[in-house]
Amino acid sequence: MRIAYIDCFSGISGDMFLGALVDTGVPVRVLQDAVAALKLDARIEVETVTRSGISATKVDVFSHGERDLPREEYWRQRRQEGGPKHRHEHTHDHAHQEPVQLLQHNYAASEGSSRTEAHRHEHGRGLKEVREIITRAAITESAKKSAIAIFEALGTAEAKIHATDIEHVHFHEVGAVDAMVDIVCAAVGVEALAVDQLICSPLNVGGGTVECAHGTFPVPAPATLELLKNAPVYSTGIQAELVTPTGAAIVSTLAGRFAAFPQMKVEKIGYGAGSRDFSGHANVVRLTIGEMLPELASKVAEETITVMEANLDDLNPQVFGYVMDRLLEEGALDAFGLPVQMKKNRPGMLLTVLCRPEDSAKLAQLLFTETTTLGVRQRQERRQVLARRWVTVSTSWGDVRMKIASLNGTVTNYAPEYEDCRRIAAERHVALKSVMQEAVQQYLLGKNRES
Repeated sequence: MRIAYIDCFSGISGDMFLGALVDTGVPVRVLQDAVAALKLDARIEVETVTRSGISATKVDVFSHGERDLPREEYWRQRRQEGGPKHRHEHTHDHAHQEPVQLLQHNYAASEGSSRTEAHRHEHGRGLKEVREIITRAAITESAKKSAIAIFEALGTAEAKIHATDIEHVHFHEVGAVDAMVDIVCAAVGVEALAVDQLICSPLNVGGGTVECAHGTFPVPAPATLELLKNAPVYSTGIQAELVTPTGAAIVSTLAGRFAAFPQMKVEKIGYGAGSRDFSGHANVVRLTIGEMLPELASKVAEETITVMEANLDDLNPQVFGYVMDRLLEEGALDAFGLPVQMKKNRPGMLLTVLCRPEDSAKLAQLLFTETTTLGVRQRQERRQVLARRWVTVSTSWGDVRMKIASLNGTVTNYAPEYEDCRRIAAERHVALKSVMQEAVQQYLLGKNRES
């Protein structure tokens, strides 16, 4: 099994992760093409720097021709000008920098440019607009799905912290162009690594306080800590924000699990640099690529999920079916019902929902809104999951996706996507079982040709 291990001994941010990807061999052109696909006024620049004696790759994102300033430098310049007139800012994820104002200030604008030109800016975006921009981008569907999932994780965390709905979250903290570039390039870059699993170390979160749009917060910032639920974290006492919200969202979404350095045969090593250069501490994130040793490769990946339950004895059965569909549409991993005998000998249903921890709040809200339950039980459980991927096969009636599950690189299960087969059967007026059977046959024929 080919794996990638992210060593976050100095935390992680979006640009640090991109630097590590490039340093391990992901072509810069791959990231540049991803930026161009967004059709935004943005670009990336790559250089080699040194952090406490370690050579590392630094990636900077430019928007409207301007590079964002570190947070502390921004506030220093604002104080010199008499202080900010407003505090409308977003958390920018260039490692261990304080957030830059949403108005992206570049005081080193070219000679002759007006202050207005120097203060060109990109307003924050809502999740709907972010989804639309990513969906329109000319990148793979899997990369789009990963990038949107990272943004949704950020939105969920922000919504919980600010007690609002995810669709009402205004991404003034993370929705600027530079953050979009970081996230989309991270999704595309990980895909280019062609690894079976991404594993992340415990994260050094730093310490002290950090200034955000809503005031001074402890490190890790509230949204960051929310994103790192169920992840192992620690602090070595460095008084700085080492893990940024975007960095936390990337690893919490893309990493299959958190663990100590695995037993592996090392092939490539890359270092991504942060902006700060601490004395005696290398401000880098390390990415190691290699093959997991055979004795460990058969281990199945584990993840934490939330199990939600509600007992229902007075719900219209038609509504029950509707609720099941809505739960799955809203991101539930699975939902099912079991007949139970409830108090006063009433027949009822036990509704069980499996979901990612970050989705539990909105799914609980759905249960309270759409069902008659007065309470929802929740618990955290660990589950083992096989590595999964999709391939597309061509049948006589159209293309069908096949879900492929594997263990240690060996295919253990395969099945045609039901919705694809159902749609074809309805449109082409053929038996559903015929479509499913041919899809399996075409997959096996293709597999035999490859071998």
